[in-house]
Amino acid sequence: MTNAAQGALTRRDMTKDTPITAIPELTIVVPTYNERDNVRPLVALLADALHGIRWEVVFVDDDSPDGTAAEVASVGQEDGRVRVLHRIGRRGLAGACIEGMLSAISPVVAVIDADLQHDERILPAMFDKFRDPGTDLVIGTRNAEGGSAGSGLSPLRKWGSDMATGLARRFLRITATDPMSGFFMVRRASFNQIVTGLQTDGFKILADMLSASGGRWGVEEVGYTFRERQHGESKMDAAVTLEFLGLVVARMTGGLLPIRFILFGMVGVSGIFVQLLFVRLGLAADLAFGWAQVAGVFAAMTTNFFLNNALTYRDRALRGWGVLRGLLSFYAVCAIGAVMNVGVAEAVYSAVPQWALASTAGAIVGALWNFVASSFATWRAR
Repeated sequence: MTNAAQGALTRRDMTKDTPITAIPELTIVVPTYNERDNVRPLVALLADALHGIRWEVVFVDDDSPDGTAAEVASVGQEDGRVRVLHRIGRRGLAGACIEGMLSAISPVVAVIDADLQHDERILPAMFDKFRDPGTDLVIGTRNAEGGSAGSGLSPLRKWGSDMATGLARRFLRITATDPMSGFFMVRRASFNQIVTGLQTDGFKILADMLSASGGRWGVEEVGYTFRERQHGESKMDAAVTLEFLGLVVARMTGGLLPIRFILFGMVGVSGIFVQLLFVRLGLAADLAFGWAQVAGVFAAMTTNFFLNNALTYRDRALRGWGVLRGLLSFYAVCAIGAVMNVGVAEAVYSAVPQWALASTAGAIVGALWNFVASSFATWRAR
């Protein structure tokens, strides 16, 4: 028997003994944090909706304390189409979606929330749109024909969503009706072309993708009615709104400034007002300007720490005794920035005795150091 024949026989034997699973046509990525109770219901709904399509679902879990990852692993032992990507030391919806999509080998990838508010029954209709080779992205939308916010959004959240949609369409030059949607499907080859320019922080990855595509993508929309959450708690809050504003600014700068730096800057601006308030109070109490500036710097550092912990570094937020250790660390690493702050302010004040101008100049110089130092020390990635 020739070597070629032996090789062919070996390959046939291996194929016979080790069945090859068909490659999925569609991968559904589900970012999760504390969504254990929704895992099995969502898998059952996907199985009912996707008859005739080879599919898999990837739950990307940010180390949920409620055991979401373990629940997905348990379901995966029963259904080979279900797998988990368990992230340790990383958190954030955009980053989770990106990692999940990059893990897929299917030609088309969908993103859907775990909270059962998105209507999985329109997934086949969305998938059919990719029969057209010119289609790059299909959005499940509440704002197009056949779509509705239903009872899934409170009046306040609907107002906020509509406001954010208007901002995205105006400032990012997006024409899609629902760039805030977390329910979409994308051609993997198209996603690969823009993925390196995406922001991994924040919650609104679709708006970022649309902006990064520069209007070159063929975009389709399929309407659906937004449903009420069944289990767990919504992750949407005021911080998400600020993160979206950070995304808009990041995109308007061409991605030069990352979202985290922009959020740190927003907090820093609030710190300027805190500092100015305490300087003014100090001067009113007959303190020398230098001592009033020190009081203002200390107050601004304190408020900046707590705001950054809740907003800028919410994915690394310190809790329990870690808050006290973090606060002391923040004071320590920002000490140089504080010295620079006071020094620059006094220098400016001696040249131009305008307390507001001098105090602001000191705050700006100190803020640059504070961002770099705190990123590496106080809120270092775990």
